[in-house]
Amino acid sequence: MMLQGHFIDTLLEPSYRVDNTTFKVWEYFRGITAPTFFTISGLIFSYLLVLAKKKGNASKRMRKGVFRGLMLIGIGYALRIPFFLWLTGEFGTYFMVVDVLQCIGLSLILIVFIYRLTCKKTLVFSILMLVLGLVIFITEPLYRTLEIKNIPLFFSNYLSKANGSIFTIIPWFGYICFGAFTSTLFYRYLERRRFKLATITGFLIVGFGLVFMSSRLFMKLYYMLDLQLFYDVANYNYLFIRLGNVLIIFALFYLVEQYIKQPLILKIGQKTLSIYVIHFIIIYGSFTGFGLYQIIGKTLSPWQAVFGAILFLTTVCFISFYYAKTNAFLYSNIRKLIDTIKS
Repeated sequence: MMLQGHFIDTLLEPSYRVDNTTFKVWEYFRGITAPTFFTISGLIFSYLLVLAKKKGNASKRMRKGVFRGLMLIGIGYALRIPFFLWLTGEFGTYFMVVDVLQCIGLSLILIVFIYRLTCKKTLVFSILMLVLGLVIFITEPLYRTLEIKNIPLFFSNYLSKANGSIFTIIPWFGYICFGAFTSTLFYRYLERRRFKLATITGFLIVGFGLVFMSSRLFMKLYYMLDLQLFYDVANYNYLFIRLGNVLIIFALFYLVEQYIKQPLILKIGQKTLSIYVIHFIIIYGSFTGFGLYQIIGKTLSPWQAVFGAILFLTTVCFISFYYAKTNAFLYSNIRKLIDTIKS
């Protein structure tokens, strides 16, 4: 979804986007990608974190989490550095905009900090994550158009989109929080009988409820409490609706779990960071300034975009499988470099 979504959105000719039902349907489903990306990141990372306590190596897992968070932040900035322009003495501030990797990296660090703050108590951590996710989503209208001018640009870009940031830590950390909360349910109840059936049913009920009923619920709360915040949430309720979409997807994938544990899919899971970096370089011209966006631009017809997206997806996966090192390779070598510098 990420690969084809970025390809089509970046290169499809603008006239095909206007009053086009097919494009609107595609755009809706494409909008589920980032919420799923963030939620699953919070779920997996937090599950490994709470599981590490059971194994007696929680401190090691927390250190590893902080390291990976910092590494993702560093890679996120590196992908936007225009090296060739810098060599000519032309410097700008666009490379400081915040994107997916920086948000996820900072989120991992925040998860570690919160888990440590709760004294590694899984129940407290679970409740805090749920409450924090709800607060971040419900208060979204209060910071929707936030502009911060009195702090350095490097920090304000994490909170405001005014200077070009694609993702900001709020509200996107909210999805990480809901993922973390979900991970504690798996940790606590995974071995129970009928857990899978109950989880799939719960995901579907809550998911469809969020998609079709959450806006109505917030409007009722507005009429009951006369609080403008609930009215604003109800009228632009993309966060809870997208969370509902994510839960429905979780339910469907969990339902067919035994059929998707194929070697190819597992291999893709081991190459996620490589795939992200490679696709970013090819589309947006990271490091060189020459990518498909600069060379082709928004010129493709729908059929060209569709077949191009299939070819692009295949090419990126092929490169990551056979010519790029694994995520574990990157982690281990960067860690060795840091250890060398320390010693």
